[in-house]
Amino acid sequence: MRILHVLHQYLPEHVGGSELYTRWLASEQVRRGHRVAIFHRRDAEGPSTLSHRRDQGVDLWSAGSGRLGHVSRLASSFREPGLVRDFERVLDMARPEVVHVQHLMGLPLELPKRLRRRGIPFAITLLDFWWVCVNARALTKNSREVCDGPGLGFVNCARCGVARDPRVLPLAPALAGVLAWRNRKLRGVLLSAGRLIAPTEFVRGWYAARGAPADRIEVIPLALEHSPGIARALRPADRPVRFGYIGALSEQKGVHVAIEAFAGLRGEAELWIGGDERFEPEYVARLKALAGPGVRFLGALSREQVWDTLAEVDVVLAPSIWYETFCLSVSEAFVAGRPVIASDLGALADRVRPGTDGLLVKPGNVAAWRAALQRLADDPGLVERMGAAMRPPQTMEQVAEQVEAVYEAIR
Repeated sequence: MRILHVLHQYLPEHVGGSELYTRWLASEQVRRGHRVAIFHRRDAEGPSTLSHRRDQGVDLWSAGSGRLGHVSRLASSFREPGLVRDFERVLDMARPEVVHVQHLMGLPLELPKRLRRRGIPFAITLLDFWWVCVNARALTKNSREVCDGPGLGFVNCARCGVARDPRVLPLAPALAGVLAWRNRKLRGVLLSAGRLIAPTEFVRGWYAARGAPADRIEVIPLALEHSPGIARALRPADRPVRFGYIGALSEQKGVHVAIEAFAGLRGEAELWIGGDERFEPEYVARLKALAGPGVRFLGALSREQVWDTLAEVDVVLAPSIWYETFCLSVSEAFVAGRPVIASDLGALADRVRPGTDGLLVKPGNVAAWRAALQRLADDPGLVERMGAAMRPPQTMEQVAEQVEAVYEAIR
């Protein structure tokens, strides 16, 4: 089968869950005998350009059309003729039988229309909340609270726009109208997709409650690359419990909550934090100001270093204050046999079994997080028992088979 994946950005320029999952899925599809290509946007100055390279048997088509800011990213949904032309060229060369849209942020909504004109079926994976929330996080910019939706007249969306840039306050009514128009167009794209793929039941329910066609949403988890075998090493008796966070260093991930909670622990413990520090330097500076003895920042980690770090920590933390849609770091922890302390919120609440393979804690509540950390710091035996109770997540081979069944259905 000829498959084309479409997403907003890609490796190595951007390294995140969407990009990594797309690469792993595409590589597995090549291994299964399919012809696979990826079309993505890259940041590039100047006029639209299209470049090609090969990576692990996958054809990568990178389209550059200027650098993106908050305003230009929104505007690009409505008009980017250069990107549309590049996409048409890729369709001519790749001749896909099915298209898998991983993300359209920063890409024109004209692309799905071109697929419909050519009679090419497409599926969409709901990797975040961008199809309803322009911030993609369903988290308010002003109060940093979970948001239920646009609100009457898209007033909630306008508030977020003003919080991002107070200079747009006089334009708030017009901004609300633009965002309402955006959401109508995005809803049309969702309705025209052959299938929607949700990584968890939580995401399926969230989108169905907001107008997505529930009968066309299938739940297929995300999966990891083929990971090296990791022996579940026991903690040396003379070493304190070591907590670890691996992921994006951004506020919605709640890393500050974990550091504040750790600061009040009684006795000895360690907290290792792995993540790229370049993208949100102000937040990273805040984290380092909060950090006290026992906190170690590891910086950006390669895939090999992720697994090496998981072999060294005892408990993985997922302190998000937003609705995670899946959280690949939880899967990494389960592969490594490490229990997880996670926020009792969104998909995290679906994935962690309290008292069996981890603990669930009220999101953003420093006192509750400190109590959970203290519980495991005081009872290393519980850490070992939960680690032994891990259920391995689905493999990429299993997930690719389920995705392939979706392709066959929409063809």
